[in-house]
Amino acid sequence: MSGAARLDVTAHLEALRRYARVLTRNGSEADDLVQGALLRALEKRASFRDGADLRVWLMSILHNHHIDRLRSTSAATARETAWADLAPGFAPPAGEHAVRLEQLRAAVLTLPEDQREALHLVAIEGLSVAEAADVLSVPPGTVMSRVGRARAALRRWEDGGTARLSSIRLVGGADDAT
Repeated sequence: MSGAARLDVTAHLEALRRYARVLTRNGSEADDLVQGALLRALEKRASFRDGADLRVWLMSILHNHHIDRLRSTSAATARETAWADLAPGFAPPAGEHAVRLEQLRAAVLTLPEDQREALHLVAIEGLSVAEAADVLSVPPGTVMSRVGRARAALRRWEDGGTARLSSIRLVGGADDAT
């Protein structure tokens, strides 16, 4: 088997993670970045030249993957901001409910994208965890984790706000007793 067909990256994992941590300043994001870079390296293994420095090649892929993610995030943020600024395409409810729904909408929009997506699919669209996992192309446990973190963030927001979310039940999970 040629060097391009079999790349032993295990010796370089710690260096990749350290570099990813410097780029992202976040452990879980660094792990995601390394995983994505290793996937790209696997897909592009035929482009690795025998005799080249594997560590440098992997670091280059990691760096380029990071830049691609930054660009993608920037574009997604711009799209989300534009969407959030649009007036709703429905008649707003009257009174307290209108204010409460706007507060909840703003709180949901502050969630990280991955949590917001998972929460929307499970709580709003009513998909099962398995169905949401298929839509997002992630394991069901990841969907459950993202929904759990989103719910916890909304509870923290609720505790810090003047109004309670007790009248709003997120589908697919038990609400705290109040």
